[in-house]
Amino acid sequence: MPRFIRYLAPLVAFLALAGLLYKGLSLDPRKVPSPLIDKPAPAFSLKRLKQPEATLGTEDMKGKVSLFNVWATWCVACRSEHPVLMQLAESGKVAIYGLNYKDDRAEAKRWLLRYGDPYLANAFDADGRVGIDWGVYGTPETFIVDQQGVIRHKHIGPLTSEVVRDEILPLVEKLEATSG
Repeated sequence: MPRFIRYLAPLVAFLALAGLLYKGLSLDPRKVPSPLIDKPAPAFSLKRLKQPEATLGTEDMKGKVSLFNVWATWCVACRSEHPVLMQLAESGKVAIYGLNYKDDRAEAKRWLLRYGDPYLANAFDADGRVGIDWGVYGTPETFIVDQQGVIRHKHIGPLTSEVVRDEILPLVEKLEATSG
């Protein structure tokens, strides 16, 4: 076997791996497709954050278009998106539910008291199992769930005013129009 062939195979393999790495680094992690889009939301029923004697689950979101926001007090990006959620809640344009993810209950309650509470209700997901069922990679993540309990949109990362204006509200309006 010629000597150059012995060195050519590892070089070709290295170049192929380098090409794949380069392609992977150019992808936007916020555009990770969710296999749950257009599928029923994973069923859950958890104790509520503020009222542990009551529960919140997928059944509570049925019958109306809902925004389901996964958040935590330890999440820096959640703090930056919080004023946007507060504005959206004040507008009354969509029902907002929360999933407090892998957090401390007392700390989460203090956090909402300090910064405001945009949620109609929050489920407390201490061990993160419900978040995993929903395909959560990290916080914040936001889902739009239609009246039948089907996930129609997933946004990874903090919501901004532009995302709410350009993605969330047009979809909410479209989904509400198709129900009536």
